[in-house]
Amino acid sequence: MDYSAKCESLIELSADCAVLGMYQKRELTEAGSALDQRLGGLISRLLKRDDIEGKVGDLLLINHVPEGEIERILVVGLGKKGELGPAAYRKALAAAAKSLKDSGAKLAVSCLHEAEVEQYDLAWKIRQAVEVLEASLYKFTRLKKEPEDKPQRLAKLRFPLYSEDQVEEANKGIRQGLAIAGGMNIAKELANLPGNLCTPTYLAEQAEQVGNSRNIKVQIFEESDLQELGMGAFLSVSKGSEQPAKLIVMEYFGASPETKPYVLIGKGLTFDAGGISLKPAANMDEMKYDMCGGASVIGTLAAVAELKLPLNVVGLIPASENLPDGRANKPGDIVTSMSGLTIEILNTDAEGRLLLCDTLTYAKKYEPAAVIDVATLTGACIVALGRHPSGLMSNNDELAQALLTAGEKAWDRVWRLPLWDEYQEQLKSKFADLANIGGPDGGTITAGCFLSRFAKDFPWAHIDIAGTAWKTGNDKGATGRPVPLLVQYLIDQAQ
Repeated sequence: MDYSAKCESLIELSADCAVLGMYQKRELTEAGSALDQRLGGLISRLLKRDDIEGKVGDLLLINHVPEGEIERILVVGLGKKGELGPAAYRKALAAAAKSLKDSGAKLAVSCLHEAEVEQYDLAWKIRQAVEVLEASLYKFTRLKKEPEDKPQRLAKLRFPLYSEDQVEEANKGIRQGLAIAGGMNIAKELANLPGNLCTPTYLAEQAEQVGNSRNIKVQIFEESDLQELGMGAFLSVSKGSEQPAKLIVMEYFGASPETKPYVLIGKGLTFDAGGISLKPAANMDEMKYDMCGGASVIGTLAAVAELKLPLNVVGLIPASENLPDGRANKPGDIVTSMSGLTIEILNTDAEGRLLLCDTLTYAKKYEPAAVIDVATLTGACIVALGRHPSGLMSNNDELAQALLTAGEKAWDRVWRLPLWDEYQEQLKSKFADLANIGGPDGGTITAGCFLSRFAKDFPWAHIDIAGTAWKTGNDKGATGRPVPLLVQYLIDQAQ
């Protein structure tokens, strides 16, 4: 898609389709009123005829506009004037995007950014429009012999502006929107691939491709390298698989070498059968999404490089499979982590923390400004929070608040959970330094507590994306989250 913003007269507007906003009680926004006047009240008459009230997401598509340079008009409901929040705005954008891509238009202009959204500026509104439309256009078709849908006609979207001083801000929104949407699409494409194709080796190859095209240094650590580093916890996970584990290291240098980097760690478990603690068969196919954390880190590094942020950012993706085999971890096994702490494996399906703990220890070498790990870690997070926010835990209040703020800006929200010492008691083991599970109570929190044992030397946050990384049911597919959250956090740090 080609996006642009320019200062132009609404009276002389020309396009295959114009997208206009309307509040409740059929009150058109400024652009809508101007075009309605230009068309002799046609839009108002049709709104009354079809009884469109203007609730959020209401749509009226006028397929034929007589005697003008605009072929179609799409009117989108924005709800009550003065009460448009970010969720409602994105809902309106999603409704508009679906109708627009099905309309047959090649060139469209959207005026929805003129609506006031509480506490959000023009750049944010245009960025959201780009992100939502790109998400609507995304389809995973690479494994189908013949795509089910017709070729996409929509090719250009323009944002008309009222003054020249808005152009720079609008272009900023377009740049950020395209970078974030591009990163999300990378994450989606990787995550939607099945486990027989997206193996740890394949994931490493794709990271290298992303790095080569965007000036990101990529290094792949093989199992022999991990053995030398003493990553016994990480290596134990892949013992039941024929696929060798990999540690993918991506380094983006946008600041001076002495500047402390931000380290992002993404769980890259390309398929999780649970190991000896085998998962139920129902919906096990969705365990290809257990590498969404790793995919989102790759997508985030790509977006950071596209935006040329003046930061140093490191991505670490521990990639593995977790399968049952004669060599696989057994309940009761004890492994030694890179930190030297011994871990009793009471449940082999709690393997993500075994990958992450050694990677957290490795991250210490960078003397990081902050470390954020992202993982589809616990089903308990879905029980606790549902599928709207991701779970957040942190040993640093300033870092936690920065992520909460970034989540609100990006509309990729997180909810903070406690890391109280009382929960650490559940991880006690009679035979090792700690156990890899803490029992049925507070499973998301005890998983975070486990990781916190390996993150004492730097500001650290853990984001559990088990409920947000993919959708299930009829809409099954990766969401690309939390790429928007991570990119927004890094944009904020750059500023």
